[in-house]
Amino acid sequence: MHLGVIGLGRMGRIVVDRVRDAGHEVVAYDVDEAARERAADAGATPADSVADLVAGLPADARVWLMVPAGDAVDHTLAELDPHLDGDDVVVDAGNSHFERSVERADAADAAYLDCGTSGGPAGADLGFSLMVGGPEWAYRELAPVFDAVAAGPDGHAHLGPSGAGHYVKMVHNGVEYALMQAYGEGFELLSEGRYDLDMATVARTWNNGAVVRSWLLELCEEAFREEGDDLGTVADHVAGGSTGTWTVEEALEQEVSIPLIHAALAERFDSRVDEPGKFSRRLANRLRYGFGRHNVRRTE
Repeated sequence: MHLGVIGLGRMGRIVVDRVRDAGHEVVAYDVDEAARERAADAGATPADSVADLVAGLPADARVWLMVPAGDAVDHTLAELDPHLDGDDVVVDAGNSHFERSVERADAADAAYLDCGTSGGPAGADLGFSLMVGGPEWAYRELAPVFDAVAAGPDGHAHLGPSGAGHYVKMVHNGVEYALMQAYGEGFELLSEGRYDLDMATVARTWNNGAVVRSWLLELCEEAFREEGDDLGTVADHVAGGSTGTWTVEEALEQEVSIPLIHAALAERFDSRVDEPGKFSRRLANRLRYGFGRHNVRRTE
């Protein structure tokens, strides 16, 4: 299969590399010339523009977008639109709001798949979890690519009509907030509690057979091992919050109680005021680096 990939940041390059490793051909474009050159060095065919990318694909074009949510998606779709028709497929694999995905699907001539993507840079080796909404025929057409990008065939699924993929990813991120908050509070109590504990050892022990074992807990162990039991200079500042906000707004709309996710979102916002740092939020700050390689805000 030939795939066009637009957006060659960390996540986009992982898509390029995994699709290439699976034996597919890739035409790659990014506004950054250096990113295009790096993709070419990895075996992709570089394109000088969106139009050039489509010209380098077969008649039934398959295009993967890995650009930031919001205006960048709309701008890219506007550039693509004159070159695509109903036999073509576009995958939006960023963190778009599900309602915008429905609107984009309705407006696009091409089949539009909203694809929630989870796994972070670790997906370079393991593959991503892909949550896909949109026309089922288009999902089936892209199955070989989804197999390559995901953590195997069980790592992706067609979840329903347009918007379903980004909707499930939105709620996934809300759950992620609550899990990070729970680990943070538990380790804060251990840190302030009765015993002088090695936090990395606690995390490692929990992660071998305990009910609370998880990848996030592995990242807790990594954080303590690299930063120290007191997390060193990691600041009490947890960035992000848009997908968690959308999750809480949707819960209010549907009249579903999600107090843990709501509290975790509030803790993120509270971390941005000038007050003494909380251990739980400092750990959440460091965990975001662990799974997404987001910048770690530090006190010095």
